[in-house]
Amino acid sequence: MIKISKTNYSVARVKPYNTAGVGKIERHNERKNDSYKNMNVDLNRTPMNVHFKDPGDMTYNETLKEMLDTGKVSTRGLKENAKVFDEMVVDINTQYFEEHGGYEFAKEFYAEAYRFAVKEFGEENIISAVMHADELNKAMTEHYGYPVYHYHMHIVAIPVVEKKILWSKRCKDKNLVGTVKEIIQQISHSKKWKSMPQLDERGSPVILPNGKPALIPSYSLLQDRFFEHMSSAGFKDFIRGERGSTTEHLSSLDYQIKKDTERLNKIQKKVQEETVQYDVVSPEHKTFMEIDSMGKKGITGKYTVAKEDYDTLTNLAKEGISSRGKIRDLKDENGRLRNRVWSLESQIERLQSQLEKLENFCRPYLEAMKRFPEKVKDFFTNLLKPKEKVKEQEPEIQIKPKRKKKEEVER
Repeated sequence: MIKISKTNYSVARVKPYNTAGVGKIERHNERKNDSYKNMNVDLNRTPMNVHFKDPGDMTYNETLKEMLDTGKVSTRGLKENAKVFDEMVVDINTQYFEEHGGYEFAKEFYAEAYRFAVKEFGEENIISAVMHADELNKAMTEHYGYPVYHYHMHIVAIPVVEKKILWSKRCKDKNLVGTVKEIIQQISHSKKWKSMPQLDERGSPVILPNGKPALIPSYSLLQDRFFEHMSSAGFKDFIRGERGSTTEHLSSLDYQIKKDTERLNKIQKKVQEETVQYDVVSPEHKTFMEIDSMGKKGITGKYTVAKEDYDTLTNLAKEGISSRGKIRDLKDENGRLRNRVWSLESQIERLQSQLEKLENFCRPYLEAMKRFPEKVKDFFTNLLKPKEKVKEQEPEIQIKPKRKKKEEVER
């Protein structure tokens, strides 16, 4: 059996999306796809997913449009393709829920986590909040010997900050200039998740060697607030997610290879330990000759053995059966993991092949850059130079000659 780490970590992470990109996570979160080929989603359990905030029949974009049309939020000052949605994923490792009551406990935990999200975003700005209970955790399933599901929650919200609009100098009433004209709920991911200055023991800002102030990332502060909220609500036996963890920065493929390779190494080590245990370490070990010499054949053809030899043979038989079963299971797991790692490595090889093709395609440009960097730079500068607008010619101003005075004419 695979040994599972007993350390439970809480996680709260945020990723922004624009209106064009949010559809993909909507289909996943709301289970709008017909199939999930690359995921361990059991659609038969999808009805067990719990919505703490249900978007209803409207899409995420439709809900945002309604909020804009009714003036609840504003995109004033945003670029056309700005990030206007935030997805917060709240999570804790599977074993935590399996040890504390499974599905029912997970519902209680994420009901409280939703209350935390309400504090962060405001309930009126949350579009959807759903706990997934239909994603199978293969490692834990193998560990326990029955289906184990990974409970986690997806929250999609609009990142809103309060912004005061002031009267400008163009206001006719000069007494109003600089005062508050109106207050809007502005959509802004960057302002919602601003980093904070790091303070020392005296409360003074910490300055880095380059002279800039040291900042605490906004998501690190979010992790702190989430852990404190859940702990205060009475949920224990877990710790805050690791600071500076790079797990989320690994590509999905690399991370799968890393975890499967770790499990493969553990299995191989376990196979070796079991083989050594039953071949050498067992206190009941005997040579074949010693086993063959046990017992005496009687007149009736039956063998009789001493009580001590009988106990020894019985123990050896039990250990043999037990060891065969364990080693067989471990070797099967070893084979499955080897095949998975080989499959993932083959995907990397295909990606590397595509990269080589891309490098070959770009090689002439790279060679030109090495030999004639200035000429290549000038070429692309001229090639990509924006077209200049033709200035309208100003009408020529004709200057009439001055009329000569009568006296000058007479002269």
